[in-house]
Amino acid sequence: MTLNLVSHWTPTHAEFAEFARISGDDNPIHLDDGVYAIGGFPRPVAHGMLIYARLWAMLREERPMARPELHMLVFPNPCYAGEEVLLQVTQEDESAPILLRAIRRIDDSELLIGELEVQ
Repeated sequence: MTLNLVSHWTPTHAEFAEFARISGDDNPIHLDDGVYAIGGFPRPVAHGMLIYARLWAMLREERPMARPELHMLVFPNPCYAGEEVLLQVTQEDESAPILLRAIRRIDDSELLIGELEVQ
């Protein structure tokens, strides 16, 4: 059975703040207008795990009984509020790992690349 899930998402500052509240990750690079610039970013950066949570939710909607066994995630570029993101969850067949990708639509930069094994 192949899997090919695609969604579009435009993250917001409100989502960054809510994720920080829920996760406890209140690193100012995600929230503070004065701090992200020190790190060389033009605006606050999304939590990497917020991006992953969006992808995981897509998978769980399709496969509600999925349970994670192994995650391998890389975050090569920052994700910013207000920029549309293409989310993809794919799998060639049941024996292959599930591939996760998040891509910034404006310039096709990869924001998250990952593999996931589930039970």
